[in-house]
Amino acid sequence: MQHTLLSRASLACACLLMAAGSALALDPKDQIGPDPVLPAPQQYLLPPMHLAKVVGWKDGETPDVAPGLKIEAFATGLQHPRNLYVLPNGDVLVVESKGPNVQPIRRPKDYVMGLVELWVTSGGDTGESNRITLLRDSKGEGKPELSRTFLRSLSSPFGVALVGSDLYVANTDSLMRYPYKDGDQQITDPGQPVLKLPGGPIDHHWTKSLVASRDGKLLYVGVGSNSNIVENGWEAEVNRAAIWEVDPATKRWRVFASGLRNPNGLCFEPQTGALWTVVNERDELGPDLVPDYMTSVQDGGFYGWPYSYYGSHLDPRVEPQRPDLVAKAIVPDYALSSHVAPLGMVFDTADGLPAKYKGGAFVGEHGSWNRPVLNGYKVVFVPFKDGKPSGKAEDVVTGFLDGQGQARGRPVGVAIDKTGALLIADDVGNTVWRVTAAQQQSQAEPKPERAAAEPAPQGNRTEPTPQPSEAAPKSP
Repeated sequence: MQHTLLSRASLACACLLMAAGSALALDPKDQIGPDPVLPAPQQYLLPPMHLAKVVGWKDGETPDVAPGLKIEAFATGLQHPRNLYVLPNGDVLVVESKGPNVQPIRRPKDYVMGLVELWVTSGGDTGESNRITLLRDSKGEGKPELSRTFLRSLSSPFGVALVGSDLYVANTDSLMRYPYKDGDQQITDPGQPVLKLPGGPIDHHWTKSLVASRDGKLLYVGVGSNSNIVENGWEAEVNRAAIWEVDPATKRWRVFASGLRNPNGLCFEPQTGALWTVVNERDELGPDLVPDYMTSVQDGGFYGWPYSYYGSHLDPRVEPQRPDLVAKAIVPDYALSSHVAPLGMVFDTADGLPAKYKGGAFVGEHGSWNRPVLNGYKVVFVPFKDGKPSGKAEDVVTGFLDGQGQARGRPVGVAIDKTGALLIADDVGNTVWRVTAAQQQSQAEPKPERAAAEPAPQGNRTEPTPQPSEAAPKSP
C-alpha cells in the first residue's frame, strides 16, 4: 500500500511538472487534411503527459456512433484484442496481444513515462494473451456461435494474412507461416519461420502490420522505429521505420519504403491498387507536432524520419543531419492531427454500411498521451475519390472516453466482415465492437404510391446511383 501511494504521489508530481511546461494546443481540426498547420517545435526536459486512465465499460455501455449506424458488442472478455482479420469463409480472427518486455530506463523521463503507462493500463490482465481467437458467426447476425483459441504461444503478434493455404502471422520478432484449410477451428502445427523481424525483448514499436499483394506472391510488413528519435542509438534503427517487401517463397526481402516512424494498418486502396498506411509520427516536440498521417506508399520512397517531418521540416534534435535525404522526403497525403496514434485502417469495399462510406477508409485512433487536451480515442472515416482523400475526416465511433476523460476503451485494428459490417478491436475494453447500418427510413416507412391521376414526369428518369469501383486491389 505504501509503495502504491508513493508511486501515485510521484506520478502526480511528475504530471504537474510536465503540465506546467505544456502549451495551449491547436484545434485538432486545423491539422486534418493535406495541408496541416505546423507550429514551431518545442523541447522539454520532461515531456508533457496526459493519458486517460482506463476504467472499462460498465454493463450496458457502448460507444456512440454517427447517424445512420448502430453498434453492438461482437465479443467480450478478451485479452487485449489488437487486430482483426476476416477469413474467406467469414470467420473472424482476433489477435490478442501484449507488448514484449518493458523498455529500459536510460533517462529520468523514462521512469516517469513508465509510471504513467502502468497507471493507464487495463486491469484486465487475468488470462492468456499473445494468441489468436477464432469467432464464427455463420448466420451473420453479430452473435458468434463459436469462440475458441485458434493459435497460441505467439510472440506479441499483430499482422495476419492468408494466401491460399498459407496463413502468415507477423510476430514482433518474426514472420511465421502456418498451414490452413477452409473451416479450420484451430492450428496446432508449430509453423515455419519465414524470416526474422527487428524486435525482441526490447522493441519500442512492436506491432508489425502485414498485408499480401493481390497475387499473393509478396507480403508487406510494417516495421516501426525502435525509439522516438534515435535515442537508443543508430544501430538500433537498422532497417526499421520502414515497410518491408517480402517474397515468402524465397525468403528474400527488401526495404520497400523508409522514413516511416511507425507504419501500421497496411492495406490496398481499392480503386488504384496503391499501398496505403497510417503512421504514428514522433513525440516530444509539443502538443501539435508532429501530426500523425495516412499516406500512399511509393516504392523506394523516403518519408522523413528521423531527420525531418512533413517534407523538409527539420527535427532540431537529430545529429548529424542528412540534407540529401531531407531533399527527397515525401510529404504525406493526409494528416489526421497530432498524437491520435492511428493503428488500424480498412477501406470499405462492401455494401453493408450506408453508401456514403463506400470506397473510403476507416481509421482506428488509439489516442494521445502527450497533449493537454486528449486527441484520438475514436474511429474516423476519410472519404476517397479517384484514389485520394476527398474531404475532412468524420467521427464515426466515439464515446471511448467518458465525461471525466477516462478511457472506457481504446480502438486499434478495424476490419469489414462478410456482411459488410465494421469490426473494431478495443484493446483495453477487451471487446470487439460491430457497427452496422441502422434501419433505413425507406424500409420502415415506405413512400406512398403516386396517385393514378398524376402523370409521371417525362425525360427525367431516375438512374441508379453510381458506386465506387470494386476492382480488386493490385500489387504495387
